[in-house]
Amino acid sequence: MEVAPPTLVADGPFALSFIRRSRTVVRMRARTTMTDAPTDAKAMRVVIENVRPRVDDGRYPVKRTRCEMVEVLADVLVDGQDALGVVLRHRFAGDAEWIETAMEALGNDLWRATFVLERIGTYEYAVGAWIDRFGTWRTELATKVEAHRDVASELLEGAALVRAAAARASGEARVALERAAAILSARDDTRIEAALDPTLVAAIATIDPRTDAVESPVLRVRVDRERARFGAWYEMFPRSAGADPTRSATLREAAARLPDIAAMGFDVVYLAPIHPIGVTHRKGPNNAPVAAPDDPGSPWAIGAAAGGHAAVEPALGTLADLEAFVAAARAHGLEVALDLALQCSPDHPWLREHPEWFRHRPDGTIKCAENPPNVFEDIHFFDFESAAWRTLWEALRDVVLFWARRGVCLFRVDNPHTKPFAFWEWLIADVHRVHPDAIFLAEAFTRPKVMKQLSKRGFTQSYTYFTWRTTKAELVEYFTELTQTEVREYLRPNLFTNTPDVLHEFLQSGGRAAFQIRLVLAATLGASYGIYGPPFELCVGDAIPGTEEYRDSEKYQVRIWDHDAAGNIRDVVTAARLLEDDPRSFGRRPRRRRSRPASRRRRMGRGAARRARHRPERAVRAARRAQRHPLRVERRPQLRAPRSGDDAGARARPRTLSTSRDGRIRFSLHIS
Repeated sequence: MEVAPPTLVADGPFALSFIRRSRTVVRMRARTTMTDAPTDAKAMRVVIENVRPRVDDGRYPVKRTRCEMVEVLADVLVDGQDALGVVLRHRFAGDAEWIETAMEALGNDLWRATFVLERIGTYEYAVGAWIDRFGTWRTELATKVEAHRDVASELLEGAALVRAAAARASGEARVALERAAAILSARDDTRIEAALDPTLVAAIATIDPRTDAVESPVLRVRVDRERARFGAWYEMFPRSAGADPTRSATLREAAARLPDIAAMGFDVVYLAPIHPIGVTHRKGPNNAPVAAPDDPGSPWAIGAAAGGHAAVEPALGTLADLEAFVAAARAHGLEVALDLALQCSPDHPWLREHPEWFRHRPDGTIKCAENPPNVFEDIHFFDFESAAWRTLWEALRDVVLFWARRGVCLFRVDNPHTKPFAFWEWLIADVHRVHPDAIFLAEAFTRPKVMKQLSKRGFTQSYTYFTWRTTKAELVEYFTELTQTEVREYLRPNLFTNTPDVLHEFLQSGGRAAFQIRLVLAATLGASYGIYGPPFELCVGDAIPGTEEYRDSEKYQVRIWDHDAAGNIRDVVTAARLLEDDPRSFGRRPRRRRSRPASRRRRMGRGAARRARHRPERAVRAARRAQRHPLRVERRPQLRAPRSGDDAGARARPRTLSTSRDGRIRFSLHIS
């Protein structure tokens, strides 16, 4: 039996193909023809590569916010010494016209240009380049003139180039170019000056045919509103916002907390699920498998006789009550974010109306959610691979659109990593077509590559591993990755100090000081951060032993909180928000402002006087600009739990805090 080793045959310069196969023999035939060679010897001399920013070679868009400036860099090169014309082309997706910006040569074949993002949506950009024949001639001429060489022949070459350009022009431009060609052809002392005139260069550039031009693949940038990049989030259970521990508070009662939340400086109030809660297999306090008749159950077990994902839990109120809550939040400068949990309780109407959307056991019953060895009888997951997947996807998208029509455009998505990537890419893009200002925060507590993939597919922000990074080395390594690698182009971190599911051991054992440390780190290391309150500002560190679960968690019962309890850190929470706006304002005594005499103000001029009066606003803008740069903490607090007895009355006092010229924040934190 003849056995030949498998060998590849070139099909064109790079592609590979097999000529013939049998069961045991693979034979090859060499290709020697230049079927893929360029037909024009002038073509393909220019090379454009390494255009950035880009994500996965352009498969996914980079992310920015409105009014930001995009800096585009590219390596553009050509053989020999020819000059290049290089432009950055950009447009809003769907527009017919491209806008061109000349790129600046930075040396070593690196080129740069910028453009401003004026609208929310998607922009496209690409780099184009060609050999600038006239520019090459002009550079050679200038070099020889400087060396006092005879340039008579070069001037005749230039005249021919200008004459060819005049043939492509029309009107006054043609007349002017013909006149310039005549000057270059004449034996006149002024023709060198005319040849090097920048006006002639500009005139030629406008009609350059760019016959050998090449262009990079088109890249995209997703533009969101500012809240996508910057803001403080406050998570709460509206049912625990009342004064009666025997019943759920209503949304109208929960609205009474909005002034307090706004006063602490938050931008977003994020509500745990507000939908009807299932009764079947309802969980009791501390996730007990059996609930008492009056136990409210977990709000993540969505769906009951009162409705599903497009309804409000009757104990909280009605749709009108939610709309009133959203309006009240807006009046206090807050936005409302809803929890998007794509799962159903056994009582959800969809289980009866659309059983085809769920996974079934061999006996025909619908499977409940499982994370072996754990089984969750009160929840059912969707089957995104079912035969009816199209109608399922559309129904889930319609849920988002339903709430967006009622004024909610921020969604915290529960466990997105358990749903297909393609589903999220489609849903987010489809929602953005109708509501381009919608923001999706991924609760992606999952593997690193899965977290990154979700951000690439369209999630506006993402939870991070910040909660579990507690040492200096861990923080430096993690935030170096988030701010100084390609990750910064597509993943916007939202640094939550705690969640209803996660009470880290550092907070469990560290006392009041630990809460302050984590708060200051979250507020300074990221442009977006969040807390789950009131437990955080009340420094509640009581967990079920051996877990990160809160004891007597609000997930399973109504809790009534004393917001003015001794030891709370509400003042520090408020100051931390100011710290994010202006790093120089925290922990410092306000300086007395000296009034200048009227004569001095007149000498300064109105503009200078106005700038002097508004330096704090300038500091705020500088601090926000600093958020776009890598952050470095020069002196970190030692992240260890205080010794026994140290937490009583302990306070975190920022001693020094400033923003350097390079945009990096420096501070030291002392615990006493």
